[in-house]
Amino acid sequence: MPRRTPEQLPIPDFYRAENAASWSFAPAPDALASRAADWRREHDLAPAARDAFRVHLLLVDVQRDFCFPEGSLYVGGRSGRGALEDNDRLARFVYRNLHRITEITATLDTHVPFQIFAPEFWVDAGGAPLAAHREVTAEQVRSGAARPDGELAAWLAPAGDRAWLERQALAYCEALEAAGRYRLYLWPPHCLAGGDGHALAGVVQEARLFHAWARRSPGRLEPKGATPLTENYSALSPEVLLAFDGRPLGARNRALVERLVRADAVVVAGEAASHCVRSTLEDLLAELAALDPALARKLWILEDCMSAVVVPDPGRPGVARFDFTAEAERALARCAEAGARLLRSTDPLPVPGG
Repeated sequence: MPRRTPEQLPIPDFYRAENAASWSFAPAPDALASRAADWRREHDLAPAARDAFRVHLLLVDVQRDFCFPEGSLYVGGRSGRGALEDNDRLARFVYRNLHRITEITATLDTHVPFQIFAPEFWVDAGGAPLAAHREVTAEQVRSGAARPDGELAAWLAPAGDRAWLERQALAYCEALEAAGRYRLYLWPPHCLAGGDGHALAGVVQEARLFHAWARRSPGRLEPKGATPLTENYSALSPEVLLAFDGRPLGARNRALVERLVRADAVVVAGEAASHCVRSTLEDLLAELAALDPALARKLWILEDCMSAVVVPDPGRPGVARFDFTAEAERALARCAEAGARLLRSTDPLPVPGG
């Protein structure tokens, strides 16, 4: 008689919760692959390609710079331990649901030194660089209080045209403000390609590789965000697609959209709930609604595996300079109203048709 598939699997004995708070932890691939082969036999795990009900887990930017206090843009939430605890819950979720998750895709926020959201891109009226953790408005660009560093035009503007770069900077801020989702916010350097902060959190890397080897699943990575003149909060699309003169600034990731839409369920987790996760959810819901609003039911959100950006005020301990928690909460509420399911990482995954 076939063995009954358990609702959830045990956590493998090699997993150490303390590693969820370790910047330096990295799994040993050889040992992990060997243990995954044993796990596959012990739990009679079928290859993921045979799944009748396909569950796609989308991990948004679960990277060191966001996930640890040592990172340049740690997502601590209001508790200060947000992403550290998210790391642990997310890894455990993957292990418990290894037999239900068909595919895992992890996005990688990927940046270069000069991008439109970087303080190094901008100077003030006197030519001094702007600081991180502030907004730049269209009115400030119009008045000259904030303007792109003209030296960057050689790299970023057609034919090195400084006037083009200045006009595009204004047009970009205007486009963001017209869309109503974000205003331009300057972030400190983070997730720089080639740097330590770009890598996935160690326990997440460990869990996704274990899943790949145990379930014979590809374990895809999706870089995003390296286009210099637009932001890419969403895993699916840049914030602004075209320059003022119609030149393309970036492109939608249609291949990823199509893989997600084909799944029977899409589970979303990652950092930060107030920004990259929020934008990804909004874009994915729009894609599903364009096909059939009822498809929102197949979007499952792990609300305890994501935290909001809260920027501490250096001069006032315990006080936030910026707190985006409310934006994250409103975004999740809108998703639920549209039909998406809000889940906890410890909840059994819904059964097909349930």
